[in-house]
Amino acid sequence: MKYWTKIDLAACDRDLRLDFARGIAIWFLFLDHIPHNAVSQLTIRNFGFSGATDLFVFAAGYAAAMFYGRMMLERGLVVAATRIFKRVWQLYAAYVVLFVIYVDTISHVAAQYAAPEIIGDFHVSGIIDHPIRILIHGLLLQAKPLNLDVLQLFIVLMASFPLALWGMFRWPNLTMIASLALYLAARGFDWNLASFPDGRWYFNPFCWQLLFVLGIWCALVGARLARSVQNLPLLRIAALAYLLFALVITIAGRSPALASFIPDGLIASFVPNDKENLAPFRVLHLLALAFMFTRLVPNNLDRFGWKVLQPVLICGEEWLAAFCAGVFLSFAGHLFLITGPNSLAMQVFVSAAGISIMTCVAYYVSWSRRQDYKPALGTRS
Repeated sequence: MKYWTKIDLAACDRDLRLDFARGIAIWFLFLDHIPHNAVSQLTIRNFGFSGATDLFVFAAGYAAAMFYGRMMLERGLVVAATRIFKRVWQLYAAYVVLFVIYVDTISHVAAQYAAPEIIGDFHVSGIIDHPIRILIHGLLLQAKPLNLDVLQLFIVLMASFPLALWGMFRWPNLTMIASLALYLAARGFDWNLASFPDGRWYFNPFCWQLLFVLGIWCALVGARLARSVQNLPLLRIAALAYLLFALVITIAGRSPALASFIPDGLIASFVPNDKENLAPFRVLHLLALAFMFTRLVPNNLDRFGWKVLQPVLICGEEWLAAFCAGVFLSFAGHLFLITGPNSLAMQVFVSAAGISIMTCVAYYVSWSRRQDYKPALGTRS
C-alpha cells in the first residue's frame, strides 16, 4: 500500500544500542528492587527525572517497531498481528507463572521467618485469608505484587501494539498526536486502572503508553528527523543543559545542603516525581538522554563487540528471562540482607551475584534458542 512507503525499511534494521539500553534497564530494575541497597544509588533514577522503567518502555517500543514493522512490511498486517498476540500470550504466561510462584514464595518465607510485614511490603496483603481471590485478581492483572508491575504494564502495551503499529504505518503523525491526547486526558481526568484489594496501577497504562508509542514513532518515522537535527549545536546544548538541570534538582531533592541554594518552589515543581502518571519532565528527560546517547554512541558493530559489553547485550536480547530471574533474585537479596549482616560489602556482593545469575540465565536461554535452529546430525540442507 502507498502509505507503507512512509516507513523507511532501513529503520527496521537491528540496532545493538537497543539491546544495550534494555540490558542496562533490566540490571537497574533489579538493583532498584532491593530496598536499602547502596548499589542502587548508581542507577539512572538517581541522576535525573527518568528511571530504568522509562528507559525500558521506550526501548521496548522501539525494538518492537523494528521487529514487527519489518514483518508487517514483508508479510502484511494480519501475520504481524498474529505474531504480536503470540508474544502477548508468552508474556502473560510468564507473568502468571511468575505471579503464582512469587506470591507462594513470599507467603512461605513470611511464615517461615515469622515476618508478616514482608507480605505488606511486597503488596500481596490478603494472600493468607483470601488466597483464591488474590490469585484470580492476579490472573486478571488486577493485583499489584511488588516488582511485577513493569511486566504487567508491558503486557497491556503489547496487547494494544497492533493498533498502534497499523496507525503508525498509515498516519504516523496523527497516531503520535492521538497518543499524546490520551496521555493528556488521562492526566487531566485522572484515568487509571483499579488494582486489588485497593488502589490503582503503579504505572498508569493510559499515561505510560506515550513512551511506548514514542519509541515506535522514533523507530519508524523519526529516524530521518533525528538525522536532520542531530548536528544542530543549539539542540545539543539544550539537551545537555536539561540533563544537568535534572541532575541538580534530583540530587537537591535528597540533599538538604544543596537544596538550601535552590528556591523551594523550583524543587517542589519536580519533587516528588510523579511516576504513576509519567510526569512530562520525565518524558523530556528520557528524550534528551536518548538524543545524546544516539549522538555519542553510533550503532557500531565493532564497538559493541567488546567482550566487556556482552553480558549487558545478552540480558537486553533475552530481557524476559533476565527480568523474571531478577524478580526472584531481588526478593532473595532483600531477604538475605534483612536476615543477615546488612553491610556495604554484603550489599555489593548481593548486587553483583544477582546480576551474574541474571546474565547466566540470559546466556543459557540464548544458547538453548540457538540449538533449536541447528540441523540434526546427518540431515541434508
